[in-house]
Amino acid sequence: MKAGISGLNHVTLAVADVERSLAFYRDVLGCAVRAVWADGAYLEAGSLWLCLSRDENTRSSPHPDYSHIAFSVPDVDYVALSERVTAEATVWKENKSEGASTYFLDPDGHKLEIHLGALETRLAHYRENPAKGVRVFDN
Repeated sequence: MKAGISGLNHVTLAVADVERSLAFYRDVLGCAVRAVWADGAYLEAGSLWLCLSRDENTRSSPHPDYSHIAFSVPDVDYVALSERVTAEATVWKENKSEGASTYFLDPDGHKLEIHLGALETRLAHYRENPAKGVRVFDN
């Protein structure tokens, strides 16, 4: 078998103001704070290790492409979290995909999403809707 990656280790986001971003990820998204220092912080969201790193070159507007980070949310928490997020953040896209999603910006313009579903639910959606032209590969 060919060697390959085994999963996502961590995500580092460049931020202009560590305290502002820390408050957003902790108080709005519910991440657990694990470490803080003058120019950064480590947070935990489920199995995700998230690093906030102060960077003087942080952009002031979102990148124009579709790249974004999607976070999983338990079904029972989705509505409350989505309401909290939309009250505190700018929505950058309306959901048009399988599964409930809220697309929003963090304080530094990083494109984020909270999503209900998993890869298997998305693949099942495409199996049931072959007219979309998506080829699904089974292991």
